[in-house]
Amino acid sequence: MEIKPIKTEQDYQAAMKRLETIFDAKPGTPEGDELEILGVLIDNYERTYFPIDLPDPIEAIKFRMEQMDYSNKDLAEVIGFKGRVSEILNRKRKLSISMIRKLHESMQIPTDVLVQEY
Repeated sequence: MEIKPIKTEQDYQAAMKRLETIFDAKPGTPEGDELEILGVLIDNYERTYFPIDLPDPIEAIKFRMEQMDYSNKDLAEVIGFKGRVSEILNRKRKLSISMIRKLHESMQIPTDVLVQEY
């Protein structure tokens, strides 16, 4: 087991290839330990060089509505304003702090997604 930091794309590709080879290693074995360490190193490299931005707040609401089979009427029950649902979903009105709290609590949408500018 020779583990080293992943600093370049070539290091990353080599680590991914090794990960594929030992992917089914059993925990507690030397290869299992190597798999765990490689996973952490690869994750760190990917977070640094391939960051994933947070989703757009309105798109996150629409996605969650689809997952929960919510209609606009259902969303109105969550945020408390029937007339504003369309305005919010069409980006004509911003979410208030109260709406963000309600969306987070009832639909489990992370607040860091909802508070972003859009």
